[in-house]
Amino acid sequence: MKQKRWVMLENSPDVMNQLAAKLGLSSDLQFYDVYSLDVPELLADIPRPALALLVIIPLTPAWDRSRKAEDADKEPYTGSGPEEPVIWFKQTIGHACGSIGLLHSVINGPAVDFIRSDSDLAAIRSLAIPLDMTKRAEMLYNSEPFEFAHKSVEQAGDSAADPTGEREGGHFVSFVKSGGKLWELEGSRMGPLERGSLADDEDVLSPRALDIGIKSIIKLNTEEEGDDLLFSCIALARRS
Repeated sequence: MKQKRWVMLENSPDVMNQLAAKLGLSSDLQFYDVYSLDVPELLADIPRPALALLVIIPLTPAWDRSRKAEDADKEPYTGSGPEEPVIWFKQTIGHACGSIGLLHSVINGPAVDFIRSDSDLAAIRSLAIPLDMTKRAEMLYNSEPFEFAHKSVEQAGDSAADPTGEREGGHFVSFVKSGGKLWELEGSRMGPLERGSLADDEDVLSPRALDIGIKSIIKLNTEEEGDDLLFSCIALARRS
């Protein structure tokens, strides 16, 4: 059977707010553009704490080498159940990285409290918790509400979606704080990646979270390739 292959989504507040609402996230939360990781004035308009950072990053040679080295000795992920520190989905749907990134951002950490109890999002989360990696991926692959929500926003945003599904893009990575840790969540890795501890007053946009998260990828690329890394990121926070 031919693998499902969707249209890649744009990483923008417009698209992701629509997708989150369609799945069942409360309108009390919304995504905001992050225009700078270094200029405090440009971060000031984002309410704090920020609950998730959703980033789309090009797969540069330096990052590709780093990822392969980090994943080389990892065993298949075995996490499941209510004690699992974060819920992670292995991606098995082509170009679904944006919607899976959104899912990782809203079903983990404090955002869970803003999921409507009667929603598709609540149902997906409840079904996912007891399942192992393979069965969880199968559940999401076969989820009609998830597919419908994704397809409802394929044409949203400022950049035209390519109906062939071949639009050039990068990897969607979600950074969330859960259990006092910063987690890097991406469906094409071997499992969730714990990046380090955060204090009670540190969120995903705090200097430490940025340093051990997205900035570590930027630094890797700068040091090895000497090029600026072009990426896009949005933050999930309370509606202002």
